[in-house]
Amino acid sequence: MKNIVLVRHGESQWNKENRFTGWTNVDLSEKGLQEALDAGKALKEAGFKFDIAYTSYLKRAVKTLNNVLDAMDLDWIPVEKTWRLNEKHYGMLQGLNKAETAAKYGDEQVLIWRRSYDVEPLPLPETDPNSATQDPRYAAVPDQYVPRTEALKQCIERVMPFWECEIFPKLKTVDNIIVVAHGNSLRGVVKHLKGISDADIVKLNIPTATPYVFEFDDDLNLVRDYYLADPEELAAKQAAVANQGKAK
Repeated sequence: MKNIVLVRHGESQWNKENRFTGWTNVDLSEKGLQEALDAGKALKEAGFKFDIAYTSYLKRAVKTLNNVLDAMDLDWIPVEKTWRLNEKHYGMLQGLNKAETAAKYGDEQVLIWRRSYDVEPLPLPETDPNSATQDPRYAAVPDQYVPRTEALKQCIERVMPFWECEIFPKLKTVDNIIVVAHGNSLRGVVKHLKGISDADIVKLNIPTATPYVFEFDDDLNLVRDYYLADPEELAAKQAAVANQGKAK
């Protein structure tokens, strides 16, 4: 049996403040750091041992991975970082409070911006200090690939080439992979693995720092998937993610 474990980063400072984050490089909160350590402990107790790890260029994912591996005594394994695993770019919404935005534009519109497949927010101006076009992390990325805004569709289009050419084929030579990324970049992966429709993907909410295990047979066929979490606790976490975009 071969495994790929997906982990959304722990709570970030802007998660805590209920802000749209996207490509803004926000750090983990104290809760997020502990969530990452707890995820690592849960994985270790369940007997997981990873051969290689992948993460994004954003520190909330990088620090989550570091803490997971530290808790597992696996901080020596190879780690590959890529901009392709970054969160969906939220355009002009980045930095705005989700509940306040819902109060202004309505819950339905904010749900569309957050979770729909092909509706993107207005682009973030390149003069904005948080624009990825000014960030040295992406200096080597061709300008046409550096987003100013994205719908989930565009996010998936940049994630999947790396998944299909690098991460998934790696299972031919190793047995256990961990990928620590973001709510929407991981939603794209799950959509692909489980064949979720464009319409139904709006219902998928991935909670922070909760290991999501995908088991494959030796021919790389998906056998089963499950969260490494108590069902009631998982349901509460998923509901909390869903409710972030609602007016209070």
